[in-house]
Amino acid sequence: MKAMILAAGKGTRVQPITHVIPKPMIPILQKPVMEFLLELLKEHGFTEVMVNVSHLAEEIENYFRDGQRFGVEIAYSFEGSIQDGELIGDALGSAGGLKKIQDFQTFFDDTFVVLCGDALIDLDLTEAVRRHRAKGALASLVTKTVPKDQVSSYGVVVSDDDGKIQAFQEKPNVEEALSDTINTGIYLFEPEIFEHIPSGTSFDIGADLFPALVKQGAPFYALPMD
Repeated sequence: MKAMILAAGKGTRVQPITHVIPKPMIPILQKPVMEFLLELLKEHGFTEVMVNVSHLAEEIENYFRDGQRFGVEIAYSFEGSIQDGELIGDALGSAGGLKKIQDFQTFFDDTFVVLCGDALIDLDLTEAVRRHRAKGALASLVTKTVPKDQVSSYGVVVSDDDGKIQAFQEKPNVEEALSDTINTGIYLFEPEIFEHIPSGTSFDIGADLFPALVKQGAPFYALPMD
């Protein structure tokens, strides 16, 4: 199976460390956080991994290379340009980065998972894929509940009794939040999702794609994994 790791962000919330280290390379127990993600993906049969890079891209690529020593195959998609022989990062947003890859080579040809490159995750991805497919979902996101006073840091999800998402709020004020169920940043998609993402422009999964799916009434489901 195939997976995408989002690793193009600048990590502004954890500056100044990300001035010199990209977020996926921040060490935990002497290993970059992204290495834990690769171990999890391999454990659940995701052996073809695409990584989008931009900010300090060479740091990530030089460490992980082709993924062979981690038991997976890694390819990279650079977001930016080359100016005077230097790589200049210019991230396309999480969904825009996916679309760039698909437009270039049709990499995603079956159910795939998307993970944030700076997240430490302990999740049964096999079960998440099973539940996603059982729903006949175009898109699914893994959710959990948090105290209401913390919701402004996350995307807030409202779903019906069957799990279909009825509303999605990207980092609302506490008083405007419609629930205490939040987006964990773990996504599952079918390849048809690319029909909902424009080409050649910045487009974010949480801020742009998910609200559009709700508006369209698409088969978009929450997967509680508390």
